[in-house]
Amino acid sequence: MTAESQESRSHNPLLGRSLDELTAWVVARGQPAYRGKQLYNWIYDRSARSLGEITVFPKSWRQQVADFPIGRSQVHYRSQAPDETVKYLLKLADDTVIETVGIPTKKRLTVCVSSQVGCPMACEFCATGKGGFIRNLAPHEIVDQVLQVREDFGRRVSHIVFMGMGEPLLNLDNVLAAVRSINEDLGIGQRSITISTVGIRDRIVKLARHRGQFTLAVSLHASNQPQREQLIPSAGGYPLDALIADCRDYVKLTGRRLTFEYILLAGVNDTLENAVELADLLRGFQTHVNLIPYNPINEVDFKRPDRRRIADFVAALEARHIAVSVRYSRGLEADAACGQLRALKL
Repeated sequence: MTAESQESRSHNPLLGRSLDELTAWVVARGQPAYRGKQLYNWIYDRSARSLGEITVFPKSWRQQVADFPIGRSQVHYRSQAPDETVKYLLKLADDTVIETVGIPTKKRLTVCVSSQVGCPMACEFCATGKGGFIRNLAPHEIVDQVLQVREDFGRRVSHIVFMGMGEPLLNLDNVLAAVRSINEDLGIGQRSITISTVGIRDRIVKLARHRGQFTLAVSLHASNQPQREQLIPSAGGYPLDALIADCRDYVKLTGRRLTFEYILLAGVNDTLENAVELADLLRGFQTHVNLIPYNPINEVDFKRPDRRRIADFVAALEARHIAVSVRYSRGLEADAACGQLRALKL
C-alpha cells in the first residue's frame, strides 16, 4: 500500500475494518495497541456510533478524535408488518437513502441488505430499478445495515441475504469486503450468507475463484432468452446459455449447490411450457429453484399467479427431478417489494 493510499484509507470510516486494521489505526495516533481491541469491541459488540461515546478511552483523546466517523447511518423511516418483518430506510452520510429489511422467525433473524443506492439493471418488475442508480455502497455502509437490524430487534442476526437494492456483482470488491467483516467481525458464518445476482458477465467465475463458502443465488425469472430480455434489459448482453454455462462452472469450481430465483408473473412466465423449459435448462447439475410469487408494485401491471397455477409449476419441475421450493414474500403490508418503500417515502 502506498503512502497516498494509506492516507486515503486513514480518513475512511472505521466500521468494516479488521482488528489488525483498527489496532494500526489507534497506534498511528499515539495510543497503545490494546486500545485497538477496545475499539473493535465497541464497534462490533456494542454498536458504537461515535468515538466520543467510547468511555474506556481517555477523555482528552476522545475529544481529539470525536469527529472521526465510525460509519453508522440514521434510521430515516421504519415500517413494521403484522408478521413482524421490519423494513428500514437508512440515511447515509451523503443524505442518500437505502432500504434494509429485518425478517424474524422464532429460530433466526435474517437481514436483507442493499449493495447499491438504487440499481442500474432496470428490471421491469422491480421498484428499485424504476428509481435509477446513484452509486455503489462502501463496505461500512453494508455492514451498518446488519448492526441497525441487530440493534432494533435486540437479538443476534443469523442470516444475511444480498437481495436488497442493487446488483451485488457490480459492486463485487466492496461486497466481498463486507462479507469478510460480517463473517469475521460480526460472527455470522459464510454458509449463512447468500449473494443474489441477475448475472453479470465474467463476475460469476470471478466470484467462484474467491472460494467463499456463501451461497450464490442467480435470478433467472425466465425460461428462455427472448422472455428474459423482456424482463431484464441487461440480459441481451449476457445470453442465457452463457449464463448457465458460467453457473455450471461455478458449481464445478466451488463444489457448492447454486440457487436459482424465479419470480412467477401471472400470464407471463408461469406456464407449464415455461416449467418444462426451465427444467431442461437446469438439468444435470447441483441446483435448487426458489419460486417467488410476484409481490405487486404500483409502477407496473404484473400480477401474482393464483395458488393452483403455482402448484402446477412446482409439480412440473418436481416431475422432472428439479429441486424446488416456493418462497412467499414477507412483510407485504410494509411495502416489502425491493425499492417500494423508498419510492413512497422519498
